[in-house]
Formats: sequence, structure tokens, C-alpha cells
Amino acid sequence: MLNAFQVIAVDGVCSGVIQCPGGDECLDWLHAIGANMSALTKHNVKKINRNFPVNQQIVYMGWVEEKELDSVQDRMYTPRFLALRGSSLFKFSAPPVTTWDWTRAEKSFTVYEIMCKVLKDGDLVDQRRHALSLQTDAGEDCFFSVELECELLVWEKAFQMATFLEVERIQCKTYACIMESHLMGLTIDFGMGFVCFDAASKAVLWRYKFSQLKGSSDDGKSKIKFLFQNQDTKLIEAKELEFSNLFAVLHCIHAFFAAKVACLDPMFTGSQNSTTATMVPSAAHASKIKYSS
Repeated sequence: MLNAFQVIAVDGVCSGVIQCPGGDECLDWLHAIGANMSALTKHNVKKINRNFPVNQQIVYMGWVEEKELDSVQDRMYTPRFLALRGSSLFKFSAPPVTTWDWTRAEKSFTVYEIMCKVLKDGDLVDQRRHALSLQTDAGEDCFFSVELECELLVWEKAFQMATFLEVERIQCKTYACIMESHLMGLTIDFGMGFVCFDAASKAVLWRYKFSQLKGSSDDGKSKIKFLFQNQDTKLIEAKELEFSNLFAVLHCIHAFFAAKVACLDPMFTGSQNSTTATMVPSAAHASKIKYSS
């Protein structure tokens, strides 16, 4: 177990390496500093959210380290500041301080069109144990790590909450698609399920509830084959659609299904009534902490 850490301020000033007698003492310090940063951030986010409308509230923000693409060395990580606000996940090189800063994010993604996954032991890409992957709407995989397991769990919960709140807000999402060489539209509706209609006439061709979807597959490029069960005959009906934004559609469907399941969980639905600021693990205007070897 490592027994040293350093604290880096938002302006880049570093404490230098602080060495502890043992790994347990080091971990205690990390937890104590992290808890203090979390408390400061909760207070700060609460103040910031007073100036934002309900659909643009901050759910999460904090420091992570992003693995450089094509890097096989552990040291090839870059500090990034992530923020879950409203419908978007923002990625910054430094925390946003002004309203203008929010418009200058390095990248932003729609929360229900990306997939977040906490990596287990068998999925880890290197020796960093507290890591998560993010698959974008374009199918690109990004990898992030944090210092503590508790930070990872807070991130996972915050992402689930942000996605649920946005699905609950928009209720439906429509994507253009091709079926049998004809231009169509597929609407994913929180209340009704799947609705496919002709793009020109708007005539509905078929509709199925979420519970009728018994399976699906995709070619990793553009096509999705849905297997729906007919309510009357109980037979499986296959529908193949082609999309220009395959991964965005796949992630959106997953987000709507996850939101439907979450509605059945009284603990989850109860927690959404608490303030979003309570889910923020590290401070925007404070420091970031990291182990040192």
C-alpha cells in the first residue's frame, strides 16, 4: 500500500509529497481531506444552483484523471474536471468559475446518449483500481480514474441520477432511421415505449411497450435488430432499423430502460428529492488529492 500523497491547488500550487508512517495513515488523511473538500463543494454548488433553472442544476462536479488514448503507461494520465449539469456532461481542463467558462468546455455530451461503467477487476486497463469507462455517442471509449473508492461510487450514483432526471424531463426522444429503404422516425417514449412512424406522412407503422422488447442486436456500425413479442399472438416480431448515430440510440434506449427500472425502486425515487449538491464529491475551487509513489 502506498504511504504518500500530495495536494494540488486549483492554481497548480502543490504541497509537495507528504509521506505518512504507513498506508493506513495515508488513507485516513486522504479520506479526511476528501471529506472536507466534499463539504466545501456541496456548499459552493448549492450557491451556484440558485442562479440556474431547474433543468440546468449541477448534480456532480469533481476532479478525475483521464487516460490518454493509445497509452499503455500508467503515468499517461491528464487531470480533468468533470461536471454533470442539466442534460450534459462537461469536460474541462480547469473548473468553471464564471458563466462564460461553461461555454468553453473541452467537450460536452448529452447524458442519456453516453454510457458510464464502473470497471471491475477484470476490466481494468492498468494498475489503477478506481476507474470508470465512458462510451460516447460516437462509440469512442474514454477512461477515467479517481483516488478513492468512495469517489467512484459517488460518481456512479450521480451519473445515474443525472440521466434519470433528464429522461424524466424530456419524456421522449426521436431519431431518424431507415427501414426497408424508407426514411422513418423512431421515438423512444417513457410512457408508451417504441413508436416507429413514416417520416413524410407521420403515420405510425408500429408501436411496442418496453416490456415487449425481448432482445436486440446490432452490427456495431448502423443497424439494430429489435425482437418484440406480439401481445396477442405471443410470437416474436423482428424489426431492423438503420441509424446514422448508432451508439447514441443504443445508449438512449439503455437510459430509458434504466429510468423505468429506477421508478420501481423506492429508495432511488426517494433519493431524487434530496438536493443534488449532496452528491458532489470534490471541490471546484478547492484542491485535488492524489497518491504519490
